[in-house]
Amino acid sequence: MSSQLSLNDAKTDVQHLETTGTGEPQPGWLDQLDSIEQTETGLYSWLVTVTAALGGLLFGYDTGIIAAVLVYIRSDLGHTLSSSEKELVTSITSGGAFFGAICAGLTADHYGRKKAIYVGCALFSIGAVLQASAFSLAQMTVGRLVVGFGVGSAAAIVPLYIAEVSPSKYRGRMIGLDNMSITGGQLVSYGIGAAFAYVKGGWRYMVGGGAIPAVVLAILLLFCPESPRQLISHNKTEEAAEVIRKIYPNGTDQQVEDKIKHITHHVSLAKAINDGKGRWWIIKQLYVVPANLRALISACGLMAISQLCGFNSLIYYSPLVFSLVGFNNPVAVGTIIAAVNFIFTFVNLILVDRVGRRRILLCTVQFMGFALIIAVVAFIYIPIRHDLTLEPGATVGWPAKLVLVAVVIYVAFYSSGIGNTAWLSSELFPMEVRSMGTMMMTCTCWASNIIVASTFLTQLENTTPSGTYGFYAAICLLGYVAIYFCYPEVAGMTLEDIRVIFSHGFGVQEARIIQQRMKAEGSAVVSQTSATV
Repeated sequence: MSSQLSLNDAKTDVQHLETTGTGEPQPGWLDQLDSIEQTETGLYSWLVTVTAALGGLLFGYDTGIIAAVLVYIRSDLGHTLSSSEKELVTSITSGGAFFGAICAGLTADHYGRKKAIYVGCALFSIGAVLQASAFSLAQMTVGRLVVGFGVGSAAAIVPLYIAEVSPSKYRGRMIGLDNMSITGGQLVSYGIGAAFAYVKGGWRYMVGGGAIPAVVLAILLLFCPESPRQLISHNKTEEAAEVIRKIYPNGTDQQVEDKIKHITHHVSLAKAINDGKGRWWIIKQLYVVPANLRALISACGLMAISQLCGFNSLIYYSPLVFSLVGFNNPVAVGTIIAAVNFIFTFVNLILVDRVGRRRILLCTVQFMGFALIIAVVAFIYIPIRHDLTLEPGATVGWPAKLVLVAVVIYVAFYSSGIGNTAWLSSELFPMEVRSMGTMMMTCTCWASNIIVASTFLTQLENTTPSGTYGFYAAICLLGYVAIYFCYPEVAGMTLEDIRVIFSHGFGVQEARIIQQRMKAEGSAVVSQTSATV
């Protein structure tokens, strides 16, 4: 490929392509321009993904470590924390994440994905220091808030960044690696919590340790590129070409040039739509353009289900829940939950591109609800008083063990399904609204998370554990119905081609037709290659 190719050259070439009446290139042209996606990829994009996924590890660690901290902090902040104060310290991180996601979404297009991740690293480090040095509830709350800003930034930008540097055939697995890092961070947080459980002031080491991976990420990020789509958007076509060559090392110069043209077409389209418009106008397009609104409903709806089903009540409060039902070492039992969460995230990582997003969801979400129903029945037989203490003399019997089994089953289906698949939904948005759409999706996550984190203990007291988990079970079962009608399959499709799906309602049937066509075309290519050989 000529080193003199510029954005304007690419725009001109795209404009000369055969077009339909709407000015869009014919589907055949787009397929030809994206042939590099069919070549073998190297390690580069995986190494970039692993580095970016450290942001997910930070996300998981800082949200998971609070479970152990709440058990061992005792009166180190001047007094023993009440239930409402524990909810405050826990939920304030979700509140900070809500606003962190908004800030990251509003600035990601202008300043790029990498700078937003750098800001997140700084916030994680500052928050860790504030928490570790806290001797009052106020400082601890501020530290958790600052960490929350970092969590929100990482949750919004890291999946978006990975999606834009990933080959389409591996995109689900690469974003899944970020999700696996989140659950891995939660598992590490439980392990650190157990390791420092009997160290005086050990909870300070727990929260302070969050600064270490933040510093490592900031250093490694120096060796990572900005995403090709961002580079082209900022008229840095030559840099984008170099990144594409590294992502697709087996692509020809012509295929690299064609990929530049393909991305440039969609970047130009996005710029034409957003030209002279402010960010609030772009946000408005998520609601006034029917296709964008349907993508928003699918993405945000799935994210809301993934949070309101109650999973994070286990991440934040599992030691408290297991001490409630009578286990003597609740942090160790909570570690079992974190380990199951991590292991089945790996299952999702393996299957998400092979099986597809929609099929995984339809094979898991309803069983989450059934598992919670088992827990509801078991809780009926556990003598828990209104103040969330056991009746005197109560011991761990079969009901408590059944609760543990039900929770393990629930977490296994959650982690292999909706818990990780929900974060893939940034791929549903067209480029001109992708940052804003991802921001809204992430805000939905944290708004829903705040509801669960700030009400769980109060809900246990007022509606009993059976009533609380019965509510979460209903969310799961209703969510299954919504997914069936409103969440299309987009596995294997390029980010540029997904935009077509929601022009046809929620696109479930249209996506099925496209998937069948892709499968037929793939079979034809294999047959042609075999015949040539």
